[in-house]
Amino acid sequence: MARYRLHQLKDGLRAQFRNATPKPGPLELHRRDYTPGQEIEAASPYAAWKWSRDESGAEPIQVGDVLEAESGELLLCRYAGFEEARWRAPAPAPAEAVVEAPQ
Repeated sequence: MARYRLHQLKDGLRAQFRNATPKPGPLELHRRDYTPGQEIEAASPYAAWKWSRDESGAEPIQVGDVLEAESGELLLCRYAGFEEARWRAPAPAPAEAVVEAPQ
């Protein structure tokens, strides 16, 4: 069985996610848009999704939520299943300008 960490999309962003046009390739996700959730042990992402629906008291996996495998692989829940995703790397800090003093 695989172990997954659930990352739930913040509620205020769900409508925006639903209305977004699908893009080819892995989506880049912002960590700030997600709340870390529970760990789920299941045979597959689909088994984890089903478990979250059937288990009383568990927060169901919804469209926009992410399952993170132990290997670090991200699986984004979409309408038609799970798609590969990745965390967007933070923007590099701006380089400090070096100013030379006049001699």
